[in-house]
Amino acid sequence: MTWSIRPLTQLVIARLKEFYREPEAVFWVYGFPILMTVALGVAFREQPEQTFRVEVIGSQAEVARTALGQDSRFHLGDSDEEAAKERLRTGRTDLVVTASGTKEFDYLLVPTRPESQLARNEVDLVLQAAAGRVNAAEVTSTELSAPGGRYIDFLVPGLLGMGLMGGGLWGLGFVVVDMRLRKLLKRFLATPMRKTDFLASLMISRLIFMVPEVLLLLVFAWLVFGVQIAGNLLTVVFFILLGAVSFAGLGLLIACRAKTLETVSGLMNLVMLPMWVLSGIFFSRERFPEFLQPAIRLLPLTALNDALRGVMLEGVGLFSLAHETIVLVLWGVVSFVVALRFFRWH
Repeated sequence: MTWSIRPLTQLVIARLKEFYREPEAVFWVYGFPILMTVALGVAFREQPEQTFRVEVIGSQAEVARTALGQDSRFHLGDSDEEAAKERLRTGRTDLVVTASGTKEFDYLLVPTRPESQLARNEVDLVLQAAAGRVNAAEVTSTELSAPGGRYIDFLVPGLLGMGLMGGGLWGLGFVVVDMRLRKLLKRFLATPMRKTDFLASLMISRLIFMVPEVLLLLVFAWLVFGVQIAGNLLTVVFFILLGAVSFAGLGLLIACRAKTLETVSGLMNLVMLPMWVLSGIFFSRERFPEFLQPAIRLLPLTALNDALRGVMLEGVGLFSLAHETIVLVLWGVVSFVVALRFFRWH
């Protein structure tokens, strides 16, 4: 099969013009990742001191109030018993302390909420000290402050991976099916253009779309949140391009036979949902059971996120990420070859 450069070039240019003439598409590709970064970065920003909302009730409530009131971390409420329990149930307070004696306290908490458990521990330390308990050992705490240790540092590589996945799957899957519904693919069939040229043009144009998106997000994260890249920038670019190719191939595979937007939408969700949950976009994949880890590591988004975090947070080199590279290459090559084999124009 002869590779035709001219048809490929013309198709790429046409796709680029079509994309940049759609303001909605430009926003979702370039604007939405930045808005999500801002929202999550603000929500999980570094806070100087954690505070707790505590309701104090009981016959000796003033004793507990006096002890806790000396600590600025505790915001004390004065609800009655039923109102205090309701506030705890609905998440408007972290802990309910019942003081039935000068040295008798009962803690009501929600064990599934980390802030409730932490409030219980901190309140207990203060009340125990006020009751006369003396620590058996002198301890000190030193805070580690190093680049790459914040949540926003962990989040940005995950958002990059998520954007590449969405761009490859939704961006290509919907385009192909929409062109099929509008009979554009049927018109292409009447031309001497090969399937290889058409599918390759979609992948190349998607790569071109991704470059400004990724650069914009990285620059924004650096300027606003101080996110640094510990490793080689070229290695980051390599994995971004490799990830874009892998997900573009997967998007073409999903859309190669789909006849309606409803069908391709269902297939996209079926493919993306496991990766949204398992691949560590917003939290570490290590939270899942050990027996699931081998399967999770074979997902393309897992490989991409692990590679980006390895380079950006730990400064890992390319040759140390052989597994991630192989996984992404296999997903991209196999998906494109299968899509080329089963693709139909109408």
